[in-house]
Amino acid sequence: MKSIRIIILTFMLATAAALASAQMKAKAPVVYDFSYLDRKIGGWVDSGYYKGASIIIVKDDEVIHQKYFGNYTPKTVAYIASAGKWLAAATIAAIVDEGKLSWDDQVKKWLPEFKDQKGEATLRQLFSHTAGYPDYQPEGRHSDSYQTLKESVAHIVDLRADTAPGTKFKYGGLAMQVAGRMAELATGKDWETIFQEKIARPLGMQLTHFTPVSDVGGQNPMLGGGARASLDDYAHFLNMIIHNGVYQGKRILSAKAIQDMQADQVGNAKMTDPYVENTRASDRKDIYGLGEWREEVDAKGNATLISSPSWAGAYPWIDKKNHVYGFMLARVAEMKNGFNSFLGSPVLPLLVRDVLAQASMGNVKHGYITMQDGAKLYYEETGKGEPLILLHGHSFDCTEWDPQFFKLAKKYRVIRYDLRGYGWSSMPSENQKALHADDLKALMDQLHIAKAHIAGLSLGGFIVTDFLALYPGRLLSATAASGDFFDVAGPSHPWTAEEAETQREKIKAWQAKGIQLSKQEWFNKLTKRNGKNIESLRQPVWNMIYKWDAWQPQHLEPRFLLGNEAEPRLRAQKITIPVMVLTGDADANVPNKLLKVVPSAKQMIVPHAGHVSNMENPEGFNEKLLAFLNTID
Repeated sequence: MKSIRIIILTFMLATAAALASAQMKAKAPVVYDFSYLDRKIGGWVDSGYYKGASIIIVKDDEVIHQKYFGNYTPKTVAYIASAGKWLAAATIAAIVDEGKLSWDDQVKKWLPEFKDQKGEATLRQLFSHTAGYPDYQPEGRHSDSYQTLKESVAHIVDLRADTAPGTKFKYGGLAMQVAGRMAELATGKDWETIFQEKIARPLGMQLTHFTPVSDVGGQNPMLGGGARASLDDYAHFLNMIIHNGVYQGKRILSAKAIQDMQADQVGNAKMTDPYVENTRASDRKDIYGLGEWREEVDAKGNATLISSPSWAGAYPWIDKKNHVYGFMLARVAEMKNGFNSFLGSPVLPLLVRDVLAQASMGNVKHGYITMQDGAKLYYEETGKGEPLILLHGHSFDCTEWDPQFFKLAKKYRVIRYDLRGYGWSSMPSENQKALHADDLKALMDQLHIAKAHIAGLSLGGFIVTDFLALYPGRLLSATAASGDFFDVAGPSHPWTAEEAETQREKIKAWQAKGIQLSKQEWFNKLTKRNGKNIESLRQPVWNMIYKWDAWQPQHLEPRFLLGNEAEPRLRAQKITIPVMVLTGDADANVPNKLLKVVPSAKQMIVPHAGHVSNMENPEGFNEKLLAFLNTID
């Protein structure tokens, strides 16, 4: 009997210990690595685009990242330009909630002096840039830096309408001034008082104001560009929005108000604004609500990523899919080297999503390896079996291999990493002497990999060729997709003075065109065929190119590839390891020199695919790669 009690007690203790261990594991804090995001913002500050900046990121009501750069501190207040439009829309919505205004009120109801078609516009159209008003005061007239909305509207009433209300989307600020004046007349109070009573004070936004209005260009008019705020203040506002109008248990706006603000308000108006297409590679019309952009929507048209970007760099956003909101506070100091602050900041939600994805991959080992010169390479690995290392293309990062990473891990130990100068890995310097192939060897050494299968696409394919030429004894097999030999000078031929001068002129031209436009031209080359978009590629390829730091086209890039030195090295040795050239059928007629230089190399064609075959037809790519690997003993 005693022995039975001992057995039962032992079992109970073991069970309790197991439960306690499980609970401890369940409560283990999630570790987020924001180093890439911080490097991005820090780089903007170091480059002189901003004198300072700050960022806050909140997930599930927990601050997961907050940081200050340059001369910014928790007390910094900055003009937020168009990020104030979201605050202004919420202020109007509060008055609509009270029944003192309707989104369908026409201007002439409150301002009978608007006797032309501008008077036909509705409050809804005034706040969705579809009212037909001029965007700003025309050249030669005083900019709208008036200290009262009454005076501002007096200088708008005589302007000629651009279009009939509801017929065209034209982003600007004058129409919102009229909306603000309607709110003043409906409440009998001035705009600043309305904002403080309805939004600022209930949310504890002690440092946020619309007045006095600045006469500095880009910091007016009052509603559309005149607000100033602190980092924490705006975060309070986003907290209210993400909680459907409730802040710390108190309702600020109705659920209906939030729904109206986030709904498509463009309707049938003609849409020519490229903002969402430029930042999200999405050619849609339903891109604006009331005072906020609908950057992404779900299959039912519900907004899932909303924002209010400013030309000056301040950028608030809510990512509803990931229960995240964030705000970068910044005021551009100088736009140079092709940098565009309006189109730069919207990359932040993508970087945050990468951080969240990395933190949630419980079955994936990830980290950094350090090169002899101090550079760090970020890598991820999963699965068991023979090592298989994946090498991404130029302007991409290791997420290029999302369609293959977990599929191949069912049979192989799969490693993917960001090449030097890309993604989370270290940026190079112009005086570095390194080869991508040497970095790959160092990665294998530090991960204790004696031999591996390697597969690379585009730039990754060139690295496969280099590694084959330099370290064939470290390979089980080599697969080069859309890349064989890169026709450039190799490391034994450094930049001559003449070549360097030519390259610097190219850099100036690239930056003069603008980083955004230059990226978009490159993006279109990869995602168009015969003049038509390859829709399956556009968003994932753009997300990588958008995040890309674009260091390479703006510097005298070191000779990271063997270039023209690879071919004689390969011809001088007899390659016996299995080599495959993987080609999309759209490029089947493009000659591949690797097939001639390595006689044993075999070519396989991926159907319904072109240059980026692993993403355009993942199933076909995986099938061909696995079929090749299965032939290797």
